[in-house]
Amino acid sequence: MAPDLSLRAATLIGFCAVALWALLALFTTLSGDVPPLQLLAMCFAIGGILGLVAGARRGGHRAWRQPPAVWLLGVGGLFGYHLLYVLALRAAPAVEASLIAYLWPLLIVIFASFGRGLRAHHLIGAMLGLAGAALIVTGGQSLSFSPQNLPGYAIAFAAAFVWAGYSVLSGRLPQVPTDAVTGFCLATAVLSFGAHLLLETTVWPRGIEWLAILGLGLGPVGLAFFLWDIGVKRGDLAVLGAASYAAPLLSTLVLIGAGQARASWAVALACLLITAGAVLAARDMLWPGGGRKPDSSTPS
Repeated sequence: MAPDLSLRAATLIGFCAVALWALLALFTTLSGDVPPLQLLAMCFAIGGILGLVAGARRGGHRAWRQPPAVWLLGVGGLFGYHLLYVLALRAAPAVEASLIAYLWPLLIVIFASFGRGLRAHHLIGAMLGLAGAALIVTGGQSLSFSPQNLPGYAIAFAAAFVWAGYSVLSGRLPQVPTDAVTGFCLATAVLSFGAHLLLETTVWPRGIEWLAILGLGLGPVGLAFFLWDIGVKRGDLAVLGAASYAAPLLSTLVLIGAGQARASWAVALACLLITAGAVLAARDMLWPGGGRKPDSSTPS
């Protein structure tokens, strides 16, 4: 990774991962009836192969020589989050589970402030983003949290905690090359396949479903994790966390463009809330002369 990569550029690279995650819903819809864990295994295998090919010339596999703690963090983050999210959807209604799991951007903003001081505009921006994401997930309808679904809610919150923890702790390890993510992806593919054999029945894709899975593996479940690694290690984590609430909005806009969803007042209002939240959180980057400059302790 280039040592002169600026904080702003790295944050933008991290946001490119968020933009790729916006394609998850569309590609997943087009992947047919392939069970979630089987789909994860296939997609992470493709993402891992992508990393192998991209890093072949520079010997990227050498970056896999990391201490066990780094492997635990990397594989635990990728596999742990996705497994918990799938289990949450099995144990609680999808709308509520998805909204709880999508607390991870807010948790990133909070966790990233430890030892550096939480700034009000970061937190307010993240809260605006959360409100916008809630509108997208619920469609503007009311939520109904039932006591019998508490285990599922707890699993969804654990998923949010795991992904936020993985992102923030990865940012504390700038010495670990992004090529190491290739190994994390391949290990996650193996573990996902094992979980699939235990919990699901295999359903093989057909026709265009293969292309959708290839698209998932190359983009949202492949390249996105490499870009995210650069963003959390070299960018502004608080800004990146708040801006991550754009993912459900962008995902909905993609579905609308593909004719899979309809535009509504909830989408329009969510767009305003998420955009306002992201701009507010990024105030120091957009107008560096108008406030405190980004934290100089951020790796660069």
